[in-house]
Amino acid sequence: MKRFTVLAAALLCLGVSALAQQRTAPAFPEYTFTTVKANPITSIKNQASSGTCWAFSGISFLESEAIRLCGIKDEAQYPDFSEFYVVGTSYKERAEKYIRLDGKLNFSVGSGCGDVMDVVKNHGIVPNEQVTGVNYGTPLPQQSELDAILLGYVQAVAKSRKPSTAWKRGFAAIVDEYFGKASDTFVVDGKTYTPASYRDAMKINPDDYIELTSFTHHPFYTWFALEVADNWRGTQSYNVPIDEMIAVLDNALENGYTACWGADVSHTGFTRNGLGILIDEQATASAGSDQEHWVGKEEGAPAPIVKVVEAVTNQQTRQEEFDNKTMTDDHGMHIYGIARDQDGKKYYMVKNSWGETGKYKGIWYCTEAFVRAQTLDITVHKDALTKDLKKRLGVK
Repeated sequence: MKRFTVLAAALLCLGVSALAQQRTAPAFPEYTFTTVKANPITSIKNQASSGTCWAFSGISFLESEAIRLCGIKDEAQYPDFSEFYVVGTSYKERAEKYIRLDGKLNFSVGSGCGDVMDVVKNHGIVPNEQVTGVNYGTPLPQQSELDAILLGYVQAVAKSRKPSTAWKRGFAAIVDEYFGKASDTFVVDGKTYTPASYRDAMKINPDDYIELTSFTHHPFYTWFALEVADNWRGTQSYNVPIDEMIAVLDNALENGYTACWGADVSHTGFTRNGLGILIDEQATASAGSDQEHWVGKEEGAPAPIVKVVEAVTNQQTRQEEFDNKTMTDDHGMHIYGIARDQDGKKYYMVKNSWGETGKYKGIWYCTEAFVRAQTLDITVHKDALTKDLKKRLGVK
């Protein structure tokens, strides 16, 4: 993944941006944001040292869906679903596929929103207290030990001429010991549920969600499995022009829906301090401060930016970035609103899973140009589609 090595790119999804340490972040000017539309979200979570952004973003998305579908008004009643119930279940199913394919499958903790939907569809969902994901002595996820153990385990099984009848039980036992194991039944607000009945009580139907992407190496208005290593299930995305994808995103947000977002965040303009700006570094540098022009900048310090110039992106540049691996599936987040800065420029409000970090306490403000350029896919409820796209897909 990426030109910065597999490890560096993987760390982005761990919430520890190694790339940010390797580059000089631009010194953006101060921004004042005004919310235009913000749909309900649950509290900011912290995936810490785990490559589980896909589960955190997907679960956050479904929590917002449950709030919307169930008409929950009181924040104290907002659901708190377990990310690691999904991660653990996914790991078990991925292991089985890995063995069936004789080890010829990417085996890591990374995945996508489609994986969340498949787990919830086939197994249900549980409250976070059922599977906290930290059953190993740390307050936040620290998953390197487990990931290494599970990879070594399946590699050993894959080398066996005839896998034993015990390997699945052994694998599941390791996952359950580290993450915790959900009960067959549990009680929420005095009612007893199974994972499947709790999903249904939250009115979540995974078949109601559609993943969109936008690339030209497949025909528009067709389905295909996005060719990234983490798409191990082969989740199908519907391919549309980028203008239509943005139109769907805007339509969703303006009408009370949110979106699960898969994106590349290795761009210099995605900062640790809550900004996502598709900065054109050369053009922005040439529009630098008058002070710097006459007296230069302090040695070793990034130049203060007076005017940020964003790069221009289109369908062709997106495809070139995808083809040359400068844009790939770094990170999963949750888009929930629209804001404008002091100059009236539009930004998307994004819930991240790196804890209450940065200037905006875990929220990122990303420009439309950034989202246009860096998006791999978005997942939305079918009712959030534009009228034209609903008609094309036959959505009622």
